[in-house]
Amino acid sequence: MADPKGFLKVTERELPKRRPVPVRIMDWKEVYEPGDKAVLRRQAGRCMDCGIAFCHQGCPLGNLIPEWNDLTWRGEGRQAIERLHATNNFPEFTGRLCPAPCESSCVLGINQPAVTIKQIEVSTIDEAFANGWVQAQPPGRITGKTVAVVGSGPAGLAAAQQLTRAGHTVAVFERDDRIGGLLRYGIPDFKMEKSHIEDRIRQMQDEGTRFRAGVEIGKDITWSQLRDRYDAVIVATGATVPRDLAIPGRDLPGVHFAMEYLVESNKAIAGDTVTNQITAEGKHVVVIGGGDTGADCIGTAHRQGALSVTNLAIGHQPGEERPESQPWPMMPTLFEVQSAHEEGGERVYLASTVEFLANEAGEVRALRVAETEFIDGKRVPKSGSEREIPADLVLIAMGFTGPERDTLEPQVKAPFTARGTIAREDDFHTSLPGVFVAGDAGRGQSLIVWAIAEGRAAAAHADAYLMGTTSLPAPVRASDVAIGLPHQ
Repeated sequence: MADPKGFLKVTERELPKRRPVPVRIMDWKEVYEPGDKAVLRRQAGRCMDCGIAFCHQGCPLGNLIPEWNDLTWRGEGRQAIERLHATNNFPEFTGRLCPAPCESSCVLGINQPAVTIKQIEVSTIDEAFANGWVQAQPPGRITGKTVAVVGSGPAGLAAAQQLTRAGHTVAVFERDDRIGGLLRYGIPDFKMEKSHIEDRIRQMQDEGTRFRAGVEIGKDITWSQLRDRYDAVIVATGATVPRDLAIPGRDLPGVHFAMEYLVESNKAIAGDTVTNQITAEGKHVVVIGGGDTGADCIGTAHRQGALSVTNLAIGHQPGEERPESQPWPMMPTLFEVQSAHEEGGERVYLASTVEFLANEAGEVRALRVAETEFIDGKRVPKSGSEREIPADLVLIAMGFTGPERDTLEPQVKAPFTARGTIAREDDFHTSLPGVFVAGDAGRGQSLIVWAIAEGRAAAAHADAYLMGTTSLPAPVRASDVAIGLPHQ
């Protein structure tokens, strides 16, 4: 245990301050100021090293949280990152982007604010990179087996790193021009600067992983050719098909999916020339969808100079306290004020969009919105409650329905589930020999921490398929669900 009386002496959470809003919306740098080591140590000391550490099970990766909390409190940063890396390939990603189900299941959180696990995690890895403690771990032997990983998001990268370290020759294929998947082009820099991806890619290249950007499987190389060339294939293409809003006016110029907007913004920030870029500059912006992607659009619009930003959510505003239906240690649905929400704009709940309205030029000028009412468990627009909201740019951020089936279904010939995901067994194996599925392509839209956990697990099962046995850890099964309780 770190400090035996830490949770009694320090009863509040302390987190690094966010940079002032007027300053941070002028650039694309991460919003948080550097943390104070004394505060970090104090917060790590609050960890109780519980006899049954529910934070282990709240985290799909099974992170050894009390162990690296103790090492952080003792000032043993190098040992702390070793314990963190034992279960998590990319704490620089999860420490910035994960909603921290581990904190929801922290035992201290029953009657006090939970330990600042996520902040301790990201501080640990940042210190490790700064001090040169993150080194390549090339395999001690080469097996002669080859593996293709399709998709370079967190699931694909985790699978690739694990299999490379097991001695296999691994190639990661990415259709975009840079490696990283939605980490690269779906996450704005104010949440995670892309230098963190580059740091990890360099480590993986030094370990022997090969990256093939700008190659789309199914077009540049057929799936059949890929299976012929490699001993095993891991499909980690994500769930990239956006959920649409099929209402009148959907095809009007100025109405876009959120990811179209975010990808172009990220490319422009990276220095690319983006012709006819979708931008919020000088526009009234409406974002439909109250999740993380919607918040990313809000923060991006502020930095681009939007005149106004309105965020619409179809359901009720969540409460600020854990609801009875989501008791500890479940991950509750709570009202959240992300950094983007602090920066301005209006958040409107119980808002059902019924029509996009055009101006004389045939472009979107407004939304017709009605109050949401619930009839027989369904959310429907309330008759007579319609009103208009001005909009020059509308961004649909309603989540994703599953992987793209255009080439996967006819070429891979793996069956899909009723939910639109690729069917697989508990060991992530599809019905095709040597073809595995990891991450959102098989799970559906989920958290980054689940993607990494599934990538690690799929790698272990692929290694066993190739070699007959494996020493790689498999932290989850394909059937495990995110309920904040121990995996059964």
